[in-house]
Amino acid sequence: MTMDIPSQIYISLEAVIGVTAIIGNCLVLIAILRFPKLQTITNFFIASLAVADMLVGIFVAPLAALSYLGLPEDYLGCVFTNSIVVVLTQISIFNLVDVAIERFIAIKNPFFYQEHMTKRVAVIMITISWVLAIVIGLVPVFGWNLGPMKDNKCAFVAVIDFNYMVYFNFFGFVLTPLIIMFLIYSYIFYIVRKQMAKICALEVMQKSETQKLKSRFKREVKAAKSLAVVFGVFALCWLPIHILNSISHLCKTCNYPINLLLAAILLSHINSTVNPFLYAIGNSQFQVAFKKMFCGKSSVSNLDDEFTTVSRSRPRGQKKSVNKTPLPRTSNDEYVNNGFTESNSNVQEPNTQNGRVFHITT
Repeated sequence: MTMDIPSQIYISLEAVIGVTAIIGNCLVLIAILRFPKLQTITNFFIASLAVADMLVGIFVAPLAALSYLGLPEDYLGCVFTNSIVVVLTQISIFNLVDVAIERFIAIKNPFFYQEHMTKRVAVIMITISWVLAIVIGLVPVFGWNLGPMKDNKCAFVAVIDFNYMVYFNFFGFVLTPLIIMFLIYSYIFYIVRKQMAKICALEVMQKSETQKLKSRFKREVKAAKSLAVVFGVFALCWLPIHILNSISHLCKTCNYPINLLLAAILLSHINSTVNPFLYAIGNSQFQVAFKKMFCGKSSVSNLDDEFTTVSRSRPRGQKKSVNKTPLPRTSNDEYVNNGFTESNSNVQEPNTQNGRVFHITT
Protein backbone atom coordinates (compact mmCIF):
# COMPACT_ATOMS: atom_id res chain seq x y z
CA MET A 1 0.00 0.00 0.00
CA THR A 2 1.46 3.33 -1.10
CA MET A 3 1.06 6.16 1.39
CA ASP A 4 1.23 9.88 0.72
CA ILE A 5 3.54 12.19 2.68
CA PRO A 6 0.94 13.27 5.31
CA SER A 7 0.08 9.61 5.97
CA GLN A 8 3.73 8.70 6.38
CA ILE A 9 4.25 11.59 8.80
CA TYR A 10 1.14 10.66 10.80
CA ILE A 11 2.08 6.98 11.08
CA SER A 12 5.66 7.86 12.04
CA LEU A 13 4.53 10.28 14.76
CA GLU A 14 2.10 7.71 16.16
CA ALA A 15 5.00 5.24 16.39
CA VAL A 16 7.20 7.78 18.20
CA ILE A 17 4.37 8.67 20.58
CA GLY A 18 3.73 4.99 21.32
CA VAL A 19 7.35 4.19 22.13
CA THR A 20 7.79 7.34 24.24
CA ALA A 21 4.57 6.67 26.21
CA ILE A 22 5.66 3.09 26.95
CA ILE A 23 9.16 4.05 28.12
CA GLY A 24 8.14 7.11 30.15
CA ASN A 25 5.28 5.48 32.00
CA CYS A 26 7.27 2.31 32.63
CA LEU A 27 9.85 4.48 34.40
CA VAL A 28 7.12 6.01 36.57
CA LEU A 29 5.82 2.57 37.55
CA ILE A 30 9.34 1.24 38.24
CA ALA A 31 10.11 4.27 40.42
CA ILE A 32 6.93 3.78 42.47
CA LEU A 33 7.60 0.05 42.90
CA ARG A 34 11.27 0.52 43.76
CA PHE A 35 11.17 3.42 46.23
CA PRO A 36 8.94 3.11 49.33
CA LYS A 37 8.65 6.87 49.76
CA LEU A 38 6.80 7.01 46.44
CA GLN A 39 4.30 4.36 47.53
CA THR A 40 1.69 6.83 48.74
CA ILE A 41 -2.07 7.00 48.49
CA THR A 42 -1.94 9.66 45.80
CA ASN A 43 0.72 7.77 43.87
CA PHE A 44 -1.56 4.72 43.75
CA PHE A 45 -3.77 6.83 41.48
CA ILE A 46 -0.71 8.13 39.62
CA ALA A 47 0.40 4.53 39.03
CA SER A 48 -3.06 3.66 37.69
CA LEU A 49 -2.88 6.69 35.39
CA ALA A 50 0.59 5.60 34.24
CA VAL A 51 -0.75 2.13 33.40
CA ALA A 52 -3.51 3.70 31.29
CA ASP A 53 -0.97 5.95 29.55
CA MET A 54 1.32 2.99 28.92
CA LEU A 55 -1.57 1.08 27.35
CA VAL A 56 -2.14 4.07 25.07
CA GLY A 57 1.39 3.58 23.80
CA ILE A 58 0.97 -0.18 23.47
CA PHE A 59 -2.47 -0.27 21.85
CA VAL A 60 -4.01 3.08 20.97
CA ALA A 61 -1.22 4.62 18.91
CA PRO A 62 -0.73 1.49 16.74
CA LEU A 63 -4.48 0.88 16.43
CA ALA A 64 -5.11 4.51 15.48
CA ALA A 65 -2.52 4.13 12.72
CA LEU A 66 -4.24 0.95 11.51
CA SER A 67 -7.63 2.65 11.56
CA TYR A 68 -6.20 5.52 9.53
CA LEU A 69 -5.13 2.94 6.93
CA GLY A 70 -8.64 1.43 6.91
CA LEU A 71 -7.81 -1.61 9.04
CA PRO A 72 -9.06 -3.95 10.37
CA GLU A 73 -11.57 -4.87 7.68
CA ASP A 74 -13.70 -6.85 10.14
CA TYR A 75 -16.68 -4.79 11.32
CA LEU A 76 -16.63 -5.73 15.01
CA GLY A 77 -12.84 -5.54 15.02
CA CYS A 78 -13.08 -1.98 13.71
CA VAL A 79 -15.62 -1.00 16.35
CA PHE A 80 -13.51 -2.53 19.12
CA THR A 81 -10.32 -0.92 17.80
CA ASN A 82 -11.86 2.54 17.81
CA SER A 83 -13.51 1.99 21.21
CA ILE A 84 -10.23 1.21 22.98
CA VAL A 85 -9.10 4.83 22.78
CA VAL A 86 -12.38 5.90 24.45
CA VAL A 87 -11.85 3.32 27.21
CA LEU A 88 -8.34 4.53 28.03
CA THR A 89 -9.43 8.17 27.87
CA GLN A 90 -12.13 7.44 30.44
CA ILE A 91 -9.65 5.60 32.67
CA SER A 92 -7.37 8.64 32.64
CA ILE A 93 -10.23 11.01 33.41
CA PHE A 94 -11.60 8.90 36.26
CA ASN A 95 -8.12 8.52 37.79
CA LEU A 96 -7.68 12.29 37.71
CA VAL A 97 -11.08 12.65 39.37
CA ASP A 98 -9.98 10.16 42.04
CA VAL A 99 -6.87 12.24 42.77
CA ALA A 100 -8.92 15.43 42.99
CA ILE A 101 -11.43 13.79 45.36
CA GLU A 102 -8.61 12.41 47.51
CA ARG A 103 -7.05 15.88 47.78
CA PHE A 104 -10.46 17.42 48.50
CA ILE A 105 -11.08 15.02 51.39
CA ALA A 106 -7.59 15.65 52.75
CA ILE A 107 -8.10 19.42 52.92
CA LYS A 108 -11.78 19.37 53.86
CA ASN A 109 -11.70 16.71 56.58
CA PRO A 110 -8.14 15.70 57.51
CA PHE A 111 -9.19 13.54 60.48
CA PHE A 112 -11.58 11.54 58.29
CA TYR A 113 -8.82 11.25 55.69
CA GLN A 114 -6.27 9.88 58.16
CA GLU A 115 -8.79 7.38 59.55
CA HIS A 116 -10.41 6.10 56.37
CA MET A 117 -8.32 6.96 53.28
CA THR A 118 -6.23 3.80 53.19
CA LYS A 119 -4.51 1.99 50.35
CA ARG A 120 -7.37 -0.52 50.34
CA VAL A 121 -9.85 2.31 49.75
CA ALA A 122 -7.60 3.65 46.98
CA VAL A 123 -7.53 0.24 45.28
CA ILE A 124 -11.33 0.05 45.48
CA MET A 125 -11.68 3.51 43.93
CA ILE A 126 -9.24 2.60 41.16
CA THR A 127 -11.05 -0.68 40.45
CA ILE A 128 -14.42 1.07 40.22
CA SER A 129 -12.89 3.70 37.88
CA TRP A 130 -11.49 1.05 35.55
CA VAL A 131 -14.72 -0.96 35.45
CA LEU A 132 -16.85 2.13 34.74
CA ALA A 133 -14.40 3.34 32.09
CA ILE A 134 -14.43 -0.03 30.32
CA VAL A 135 -18.23 -0.17 30.32
CA ILE A 136 -18.59 3.42 29.06
CA GLY A 137 -15.88 3.05 26.43
CA LEU A 138 -17.21 -0.23 25.07
CA VAL A 139 -20.79 0.97 24.65
CA PRO A 140 -20.32 1.02 20.83
CA VAL A 141 -19.25 -2.64 20.96
CA PHE A 142 -22.45 -3.44 22.88
CA GLY A 143 -24.53 -2.08 19.98
CA TRP A 144 -24.55 1.74 19.94
CA ASN A 145 -22.75 2.11 16.60
CA LEU A 146 -23.44 2.86 12.95
CA GLY A 147 -23.60 -0.73 11.79
CA PRO A 148 -21.45 -2.47 9.16
CA MET A 149 -19.03 -0.16 7.36
CA LYS A 150 -19.00 0.44 3.65
CA ASP A 151 -16.41 -1.28 1.43
CA ASN A 152 -14.97 -3.01 4.54
CA LYS A 153 -12.83 0.07 5.15
CA CYS A 154 -12.39 0.81 8.84
CA ALA A 155 -12.67 4.41 10.02
CA PHE A 156 -13.71 6.00 13.30
CA VAL A 157 -16.47 8.07 11.68
CA ALA A 158 -17.68 5.02 9.75
CA VAL A 159 -18.57 2.91 12.80
CA ILE A 160 -18.80 5.18 15.87
CA ASP A 161 -22.12 7.00 16.32
CA PHE A 162 -21.37 10.65 17.06
CA ASN A 163 -24.54 10.95 19.12
CA TYR A 164 -22.71 8.62 21.49
CA MET A 165 -19.39 10.48 21.18
CA VAL A 166 -20.77 14.01 21.64
CA TYR A 167 -23.81 13.73 23.90
CA PHE A 168 -23.00 10.65 25.93
CA ASN A 169 -19.21 10.51 26.07
CA PHE A 170 -18.05 14.13 25.72
CA PHE A 171 -20.82 16.00 27.54
CA GLY A 172 -21.48 13.26 30.08
CA PHE A 173 -18.12 11.70 30.92
CA VAL A 174 -15.42 14.09 29.69
CA LEU A 175 -16.62 17.66 30.04
CA THR A 176 -18.57 17.11 33.26
CA PRO A 177 -15.63 15.48 35.13
CA LEU A 178 -13.31 18.23 33.88
CA ILE A 179 -15.65 20.89 35.27
CA ILE A 180 -15.87 19.02 38.59
CA MET A 181 -12.07 18.80 38.81
CA PHE A 182 -11.73 22.49 37.99
CA LEU A 183 -14.11 23.37 40.82
CA ILE A 184 -12.29 21.07 43.27
CA TYR A 185 -8.86 22.53 42.54
CA SER A 186 -10.26 26.07 42.65
CA TYR A 187 -11.65 25.29 46.10
CA ILE A 188 -8.33 23.80 47.22
CA PHE A 189 -6.36 26.87 46.20
CA TYR A 190 -8.97 29.12 47.81
CA ILE A 191 -8.61 27.29 51.13
CA VAL A 192 -4.81 27.31 50.94
CA ARG A 193 -4.79 31.08 50.40
CA LYS A 194 -7.04 31.53 53.44
CA GLN A 195 -4.79 29.29 55.51
CA MET A 196 -1.71 31.23 54.46
CA ALA A 197 -3.45 34.45 55.47
CA LYS A 198 -4.40 32.88 58.81
CA ILE A 199 -0.79 31.95 59.52
CA CYS A 200 0.41 35.44 58.69
CA ALA A 201 -2.21 36.84 61.10
CA LEU A 202 -0.82 34.87 64.06
CA GLU A 203 1.21 37.77 65.38
CA VAL A 204 1.89 36.15 68.74
CA MET A 205 3.54 33.18 67.11
CA GLN A 206 7.30 33.13 67.12
CA LYS A 207 8.80 34.26 63.85
CA SER A 208 10.72 31.02 63.32
CA GLU A 209 7.56 28.95 63.77
CA THR A 210 5.66 31.20 61.39
CA GLN A 211 8.38 30.72 58.79
CA LYS A 212 8.18 26.94 59.24
CA LEU A 213 4.44 26.96 58.64
CA LYS A 214 4.80 29.26 55.64
CA SER A 215 7.43 26.95 54.20
CA ARG A 216 5.22 23.92 54.75
CA PHE A 217 2.24 25.53 53.06
CA LYS A 218 4.41 26.63 50.14
CA ARG A 219 5.33 22.99 49.63
CA GLU A 220 1.67 22.04 49.83
CA VAL A 221 0.73 24.67 47.26
CA LYS A 222 3.50 23.38 44.99
CA ALA A 223 2.17 19.85 45.41
CA ALA A 224 -1.37 20.89 44.56
CA LYS A 225 -0.10 22.84 41.56
CA SER A 226 1.75 19.81 40.21
CA LEU A 227 -1.47 17.78 40.24
CA ALA A 228 -3.49 20.66 38.83
CA VAL A 229 -0.98 20.96 35.97
CA VAL A 230 -1.49 17.26 35.12
CA PHE A 231 -5.24 17.94 35.01
CA GLY A 232 -4.76 21.11 32.95
CA VAL A 233 -2.50 19.45 30.40
CA PHE A 234 -4.99 16.61 30.05
CA ALA A 235 -7.76 19.11 29.28
CA LEU A 236 -5.61 20.97 26.73
CA CYS A 237 -4.66 17.73 24.99
CA TRP A 238 -8.10 16.14 24.81
CA LEU A 239 -10.53 19.03 24.40
CA PRO A 240 -9.48 19.91 20.80
CA ILE A 241 -10.42 16.50 19.36
CA HIS A 242 -13.72 16.47 21.26
CA ILE A 243 -14.48 20.02 20.12
CA LEU A 244 -13.79 19.09 16.50
CA ASN A 245 -16.03 16.03 16.88
CA SER A 246 -18.79 18.25 18.29
CA ILE A 247 -18.41 20.77 15.47
CA SER A 248 -18.61 18.12 12.76
CA HIS A 249 -21.67 16.56 14.41
CA LEU A 250 -23.61 19.68 15.36
CA CYS A 251 -22.72 21.83 12.35
CA LYS A 252 -23.21 19.83 9.17
CA THR A 253 -22.01 22.69 6.95
CA CYS A 254 -18.83 23.34 8.95
CA ASN A 255 -15.64 21.96 7.46
CA TYR A 256 -12.06 21.87 8.69
CA PRO A 257 -8.87 20.49 7.15
CA ILE A 258 -8.17 16.79 7.63
CA ASN A 259 -4.67 17.71 8.81
CA LEU A 260 -6.21 19.68 11.68
CA LEU A 261 -8.11 16.56 12.74
CA LEU A 262 -4.94 14.46 12.56
CA ALA A 263 -3.08 17.06 14.62
CA ALA A 264 -5.83 16.96 17.27
CA ILE A 265 -5.66 13.14 17.37
CA LEU A 266 -1.88 13.25 17.79
CA LEU A 267 -2.21 15.88 20.52
CA SER A 268 -4.61 13.64 22.48
CA HIS A 269 -2.12 10.76 22.27
CA ILE A 270 0.80 13.01 23.21
CA ASN A 271 -0.84 13.51 26.60
CA SER A 272 0.21 9.97 27.52
CA THR A 273 3.86 10.85 26.89
CA VAL A 274 3.78 14.15 28.79
CA ASN A 275 2.65 12.99 32.24
CA PRO A 276 5.94 11.27 33.24
CA PHE A 277 7.80 14.50 32.51
CA LEU A 278 5.28 16.48 34.55
CA TYR A 279 5.89 14.20 37.54
CA ALA A 280 9.67 14.64 37.17
CA ILE A 281 9.40 18.41 36.90
CA GLY A 282 6.85 18.95 39.67
CA ASN A 283 7.89 16.35 42.24
CA SER A 284 11.32 16.29 43.83
CA GLN A 285 10.76 12.71 45.04
CA PHE A 286 10.36 11.49 41.47
CA GLN A 287 13.39 13.60 40.47
CA VAL A 288 15.60 11.91 43.04
CA ALA A 289 14.16 8.49 42.17
CA PHE A 290 14.92 8.97 38.48
CA LYS A 291 18.43 10.19 39.29
CA LYS A 292 18.92 7.11 41.43
CA MET A 293 17.74 4.88 38.59
CA PHE A 294 19.85 6.51 35.88
CA CYS A 295 22.87 7.86 37.75
CA GLY A 296 23.20 5.25 40.51
CA LYS A 297 22.99 7.69 43.40
CA SER A 298 24.18 6.03 46.58
CA SER A 299 21.31 7.19 48.72
CA VAL A 300 17.71 8.23 48.41
CA SER A 301 17.52 9.59 51.94
CA ASN A 302 17.07 13.11 50.63
CA LEU A 303 13.68 12.29 49.19
CA ASP A 304 11.65 15.05 50.80
CA ASP A 305 7.93 15.55 51.29
CA GLU A 306 7.12 17.96 48.49
CA PHE A 307 4.47 15.81 46.89
CA THR A 308 0.99 15.16 48.16
CA THR A 309 1.50 12.28 50.56
CA VAL A 310 4.18 9.92 51.73
CA SER A 311 3.92 6.22 52.37
CA ARG A 312 1.24 5.27 54.84
CA SER A 313 2.68 1.80 55.29
CA ARG A 314 3.55 0.71 58.79
CA PRO A 315 4.61 -2.50 60.53
CA ARG A 316 1.93 -5.17 60.62
CA GLY A 317 -0.10 -5.07 63.78
CA GLN A 318 0.86 -1.49 64.62
CA LYS A 319 -2.18 0.65 65.29
CA LYS A 320 -2.41 3.91 63.49
CA SER A 321 -2.94 6.95 65.63
CA VAL A 322 -4.60 10.18 64.80
CA ASN A 323 -3.78 13.38 66.63
CA LYS A 324 -7.07 14.76 67.80
CA THR A 325 -5.51 17.97 69.10
CA PRO A 326 -7.58 20.90 67.86
CA LEU A 327 -6.07 22.82 64.98
CA PRO A 328 -6.43 26.53 64.24
CA ARG A 329 -9.40 27.31 62.07
CA THR A 330 -9.88 29.75 59.28
CA SER A 331 -12.73 32.24 59.28
CA ASN A 332 -15.00 29.71 57.56
CA ASP A 333 -14.17 27.02 60.14
CA GLU A 334 -11.69 25.20 57.91
CA TYR A 335 -8.80 23.54 59.68
CA VAL A 336 -5.31 24.84 59.17
CA ASN A 337 -3.75 21.48 58.58
CA ASN A 338 -1.51 19.44 56.39
CA GLY A 339 -4.24 18.88 53.86
CA PHE A 340 -1.90 18.29 50.94
CA THR A 341 1.13 16.75 52.58
CA GLU A 342 1.45 13.98 55.08
CA SER A 343 4.72 13.23 56.76
CA ASN A 344 6.07 10.17 58.52
CA SER A 345 7.13 12.43 61.34
CA ASN A 346 4.96 12.69 64.42
CA VAL A 347 6.70 15.79 65.66
CA GLN A 348 4.36 18.50 66.85
CA GLU A 349 5.19 22.15 66.85
CA PRO A 350 3.55 24.05 69.71
CA ASN A 351 2.04 27.35 68.71
CA THR A 352 0.12 29.91 70.65
CA GLN A 353 -2.70 32.22 69.82
CA ASN A 354 -4.50 34.37 72.34
CA GLY A 355 -2.85 32.49 75.17
CA ARG A 356 -3.99 29.07 73.92
CA VAL A 357 -1.67 26.29 72.88
CA PHE A 358 -2.44 24.28 69.78
CA HIS A 359 -0.48 21.94 67.54
CA ILE A 360 -0.06 21.39 63.87
CA THR A 361 0.91 17.80 63.22
CA THR A 362 3.42 17.30 60.47
